[in-house]
Amino acid sequence: MRVVAIVGRKGSGKTTLIERLIPALQARNLSVSTIKHTHHHDIELDVPGKDSHRHRLAGASEVIVASDSGWARIAASTDPASLQTLLGHLRPVDVVLVEGFKKLEWLRRVEVFRGQGTPLVLADPGIAAVAVPDGVELVGYAGLKLPLADLSAVVDFILSS
Repeated sequence: MRVVAIVGRKGSGKTTLIERLIPALQARNLSVSTIKHTHHHDIELDVPGKDSHRHRLAGASEVIVASDSGWARIAASTDPASLQTLLGHLRPVDVVLVEGFKKLEWLRRVEVFRGQGTPLVLADPGIAAVAVPDGVELVGYAGLKLPLADLSAVVDFILSS
């Protein structure tokens, strides 16, 4: 599996880029999964009061909610899961897009930068490329810039690894 993280500051457009990348990769006959990292400590995927939520609160280590159109697994843990652990739970696909995990230096990362604040890449030379809108300057950065509007260029970069 090719694993690439889309990183950036809050509100930079990471989710929007991922939403656009998924169908663009699928158009090239590639299967895609995503992993979203969040800094929110309590993840609630179930509605309080529903049976699955009640099962988890009662102490179940894992709860699987299944329907005719899919299923989800909710696992309790005292330690945060590593990206490797999470990747191990995915079915094999061609590309995994990760949103977040911006501090994992081994992970190939593309920063989304729209000109607000300081780009992460200035403090983290491990970021492989920065996707920027036309007209946005990256003062002090001489690395690879990808045109944010040119989805094909971003996909080509992701697939070049």
